[in-house]
Amino acid sequence: MFDRIAGRYDLLNHLLSGNVDRSWRRLVARTLRPSLVEGARVLDVACGTGELSLALARAGAARVVGLDFCRPMLEIARRKAVGESRPVPFVEGDALRLPFADGSFDVVTIAFGLRNLAGVEEGLRELRRVLRPGGRVAVLEFSSPVVPGFRALFRFYFRRVLPHVGGLLSGSRVAYEYLPDSVSRFPDQKRLAALMQEAGFEEVEYRNLTGGIAALHTATRPAPNGTSSVAPRTLSQPRD
Repeated sequence: MFDRIAGRYDLLNHLLSGNVDRSWRRLVARTLRPSLVEGARVLDVACGTGELSLALARAGAARVVGLDFCRPMLEIARRKAVGESRPVPFVEGDALRLPFADGSFDVVTIAFGLRNLAGVEEGLRELRRVLRPGGRVAVLEFSSPVVPGFRALFRFYFRRVLPHVGGLLSGSRVAYEYLPDSVSRFPDQKRLAALMQEAGFEEVEYRNLTGGIAALHTATRPAPNGTSSVAPRTLSQPRD
């Protein structure tokens, strides 16, 4: 399915979101900027066509690696990376069996990929495994709108309009019927924060984006002498 829509994936993401998906990714990069220092190692899991990977590389001096299981999307990502001031290698691999040693990265991200894994809990544990103690994780994912009237309007758009337009422009209606279905089955903001704690992360926080259409969850892997867990908390709504 992802192979078939790779060529139009970016176009449809930007078109169907009104370009707000770009601001969400920029927010991830800004949020993580203090960690994107010289010598830091960053892994962007389920990187797709490399949008977030490149935003992270441009936001600091860290070494960024993108990983995805879809080769056509990786080929697009590699073409985008040509000419970048900082090289970004893209690796084909399974998010549930990451081809990296324990504690290999200072920062791990995943954007709009966690809900596509065969197991959310298993995916979170694998992200934690490759993150060094004290390192940061960021999960950007569709979530549950928090404004009642807006929630109903968004659900109508997501379930009725988006599959029709996405299918027409991509040639794969199935892919854009899968999108709202996968989002409806994915944990909401609070439940995902709880799952991250259960997976062994601490300092779990989340921020609703665009009224809760998406949410950015951040956390840390505790150090060996780790402190007690902190209850998940909601950050203030960003201006963009």
